[in-house]
Amino acid sequence: MNKSWVLSQESFDALLDWLAPEREQAGQKYEEIRTRLIKIFTCRGCYEPEDLTDETINRVTNRLTEIRGHFRGDQARYFYGVANKVHLEYLRRKQLQHIDVPETDSSRIEAEFKCLELCLDRLSAENRHLVLQYYQLERKARIDQRKALAKEFGIKLNALRIRAHRIRATLLECVQECLERNL
Repeated sequence: MNKSWVLSQESFDALLDWLAPEREQAGQKYEEIRTRLIKIFTCRGCYEPEDLTDETINRVTNRLTEIRGHFRGDQARYFYGVANKVHLEYLRRKQLQHIDVPETDSSRIEAEFKCLELCLDRLSAENRHLVLQYYQLERKARIDQRKALAKEFGIKLNALRIRAHRIRATLLECVQECLERNL
């Protein structure tokens, strides 16, 4: 997945403008597309359907300047086409993991865990709480947990998703740097 590109507020606003002329209508369409993408990835047996959905949305948003002038029709169909490509990449990665990965390297896993703990400790207490709570639980409980978190932080669910995604990207970068220093 393309983890280097992060959805900015400007990019998100441009996406909403592309989806519909009125902000309320655009927000509703965005949520419908997002929910449908999560269902698609879930039905296909993907382990983290929300991450794949975010990747799909990020890719569409990243190409918005190219798409805007040429694409005609229902924008949701474009998202579903990109989702198919994201799913194929997911399957390829999953297949490669099963082929290329030898016996579990416990020292590598231990190093990753230690680096993650160090990086989590570097976060503010608020961000640490948010990210730990955001990625807990499964299915319906996860959805309910995220709604409660959004309410706790006084932000909308989409703002919570963006914030969690940014924290996760920061953690990933920190863990990778830590592993490079220690391995």
